[in-house]
Amino acid sequence: MSTSTAVIKWIGGPVLHATTRDPFRIGEAVEVGERRLPGEVIRLQGDLFIAQVYEDTTGLRPGDIVTGTGRPMSVALGPGLLGHIFDGLLRPLEATRVESAFDFEPLVGTGQRLTAGAAFGTVPTGSIAQDCLVPPGVAGLVEVIAKAGRHPRDAVLCRIRDEMGRAHDLGFFQRWPVRKPRPAQERLPADEPMITGQRILDVLFPVARGGRAALPGGFGTGKTVLQETLAKWCDADIIVYVGCGERGNEMAEVLHEFPGLIDPRTGRRLMERTVIIANTSNMPVAAREASIYTAVTVAEYFRDQGLHVALMADSTSRWAEALREVSGRLGELPGEAGYPAYLSSRLAEFYERAARVRTLAGKTGSVTIIGAVSPPAGDFSEPVTSHTKRYVRCFWGLDRERAQARFYPAIHPLHSYSDGAERFASWWTQRGNPRWLGQRARLLTLLEAQADLERMARIVGKDALPPAQQLTLLCAELINEAFLRQSAYSARDRYCSPERQTLILQLILRFVELAQAALERGVTPQAIADLPVLRRLQRMSEEIGQDNLGAFDTLRTVLESALAEIGKETPHAA
Repeated sequence: MSTSTAVIKWIGGPVLHATTRDPFRIGEAVEVGERRLPGEVIRLQGDLFIAQVYEDTTGLRPGDIVTGTGRPMSVALGPGLLGHIFDGLLRPLEATRVESAFDFEPLVGTGQRLTAGAAFGTVPTGSIAQDCLVPPGVAGLVEVIAKAGRHPRDAVLCRIRDEMGRAHDLGFFQRWPVRKPRPAQERLPADEPMITGQRILDVLFPVARGGRAALPGGFGTGKTVLQETLAKWCDADIIVYVGCGERGNEMAEVLHEFPGLIDPRTGRRLMERTVIIANTSNMPVAAREASIYTAVTVAEYFRDQGLHVALMADSTSRWAEALREVSGRLGELPGEAGYPAYLSSRLAEFYERAARVRTLAGKTGSVTIIGAVSPPAGDFSEPVTSHTKRYVRCFWGLDRERAQARFYPAIHPLHSYSDGAERFASWWTQRGNPRWLGQRARLLTLLEAQADLERMARIVGKDALPPAQQLTLLCAELINEAFLRQSAYSARDRYCSPERQTLILQLILRFVELAQAALERGVTPQAIADLPVLRRLQRMSEEIGQDNLGAFDTLRTVLESALAEIGKETPHAA
């Protein structure tokens, strides 16, 4: 097949116009100039096309040649991904060592029939063995299968002949267009949570395995820190972290810290099950736009192996800014805040690739997307945040005041939500907490009442409030301190299992119940606030670890005894 070529007519930044008499297609990958810079066709106009270039275009000029590849922009998916750092086009960064060979263990024999998505071999790498998959759209009988051992990265490991008699050579890697979702047999209901180990998320605002969550917050509210915490502690098999347009010093901190993190699940390095895609703000803007599609394609590849993947995108606001810059150079009519009119549909394309599915091979896998948003001045009404809210079911709004008060995580419970949380009630019931849904509603009701009463207290003073309202404030403060606040520095509290979450939650609500009963007997809110057991409740998450869950029963006994005694000592009000 002959190669299509074109000649640059005009170039400005990452956008070029080229003239040609050869056929090109929308989305086709191209190579530009003598350096063969990667690019992509984004618009066709007769014998003229417009392309965006994913490298620095300094030195390119009109008259330079643009060569078509005949295929869409694709990335190579295979065993060399885990544990490494790549740019927005999945090219290894300079510090990343590229393996020249991999160990291979066959899973099939000659004459066996394989369908699309089936595993024909496995590659033992680190803590997770990776399957070599038959690409989508390919099926047939195995003619050749490589022996167990070490093979070059470009070796032919398996040859399949389909029903039409065509041979397909399969190796460690397969190429896939980043803008095209990988197929699956069916999408499954997202009816079980992805446990993060953060109490405010798992209990109040849970995200489904295969769901979508937005993490918006202004500068300094802790988006990156929280995403790193989720990457370390969430119950996903694979972590894909994409730093999209973030400041270089923040990304450098991520690249420095991640390789040193220990995986609490295995005791090995967390990087062994992590892929990092780094595209800082000083890198080419068009590659920033492509980086999140590259990341979700990588996530779908691991999903197709029957693994559960968590994709952390930090941040989609910088990605949207890249869209805006390229759109401006194309001369498109700007929409709200200068963003292109198709911002909403592009966000939908990205978030809709999150799913829990039955793979082509019949396994169950998932991709859960957690996208950070950086609204200017913390304004949640700006376009990226408001459009994102349409496509996610979890909204974890970070609050500047909480962050400045060193409250971690700084998620505001009244600015956040999780649609359809009732779907997870059966999951919690199976883990010993059939009352989870009612307990969650009780906590949110107390926190809403706290917000109303604090506004009133600022006017009349807290002491002027009726005793019942003073007790509501006391109970809500206990919820904030003992449950919503979680120390990232405490070895006991940086991760909280569902079992510990349930025990802490039950103790807090038991305090609320007994305190209200004591108030009805005439005990003053101040007397309840002065109880030593209240201090123990506030500190229980840091003092009682996973290895000593029986201590919660002891504390419960102390709590019930203290509130029973104070009722006896205090005479009923006349």
